[in-house]
Amino acid sequence: MLAALITHNDPASTAACVSFVNILWQVLGMDQAPEPEWWLETYVQTARDLEGLTMHEPRGGAFTGYRGSVWEFSERVICQALDQDLSVLEACQQWFSGAFLLETVPSVLYILMRHGHDFEEGVVRAVNDTKDNDTLAAIVGAVLGALHGKKEIPQRWIDNLAGHTCDDDKGRVFELVEEARGVFWE
Repeated sequence: MLAALITHNDPASTAACVSFVNILWQVLGMDQAPEPEWWLETYVQTARDLEGLTMHEPRGGAFTGYRGSVWEFSERVICQALDQDLSVLEACQQWFSGAFLLETVPSVLYILMRHGHDFEEGVVRAVNDTKDNDTLAAIVGAVLGALHGKKEIPQRWIDNLAGHTCDDDKGRVFELVEEARGVFWE
């Protein structure tokens, strides 16, 4: 979060960072994916007080008349997309899915709500169905990796990762994650 303040010193960004760190912290202690509603409820519960009533406007898409906070926008558009049973692609096209909080936050949460139980599908949807796919896949991948651990990452993906913390410790990153789990959650 502190690193984000350098380039995104704004209550909505700070609220998003803290909210996703809270989500990460909680999923690290879970044995299975939470119910779909949990993702949005947990985000909004944290972000609402931190962000307050900031005023943001979409850059385009189906919600150009909106003016308000990121948490409220996310809650509104995600609930509407769920009611319509939209795919990730369809939902993200409605609010765009670019590099803007009004696009990133609902996209990440919607992917987690639809595919939080399936690491591979969640990351694939983030990569294939969004515009700012590197950012969205990084966030979704971090959250789903924290939730599911290495065991759910397809081996064909792991085989091509360096996993280094330095030149001579291939795979040490995975050991560090397991150590952290042991210290904080077991």
